Amino acid sequence: MFDRHDLTDAESDQLRPLLPADPGRGGRWADHRAVINGVFWRTRTSSPWRDVPPEYGN
Repeated sequence: MFDRHDLTDAESDQLRPLLPADPGRGGRWADHRAVINGVFWRTRTSSPWRDVPPEYGN
């Protein structure tokens, strides 16, 4: 699912305290790690947002 450019477990663990917690109720909430990896993918490939693969929360 993830490739060599994605966050490692250690990097994800360091970022986790800086990100908001999942809301108990409300709208759709994607996994932070997947979304961050999607931003990395999009930046690396210069693709439009609509082309971000579904495994990155699209």
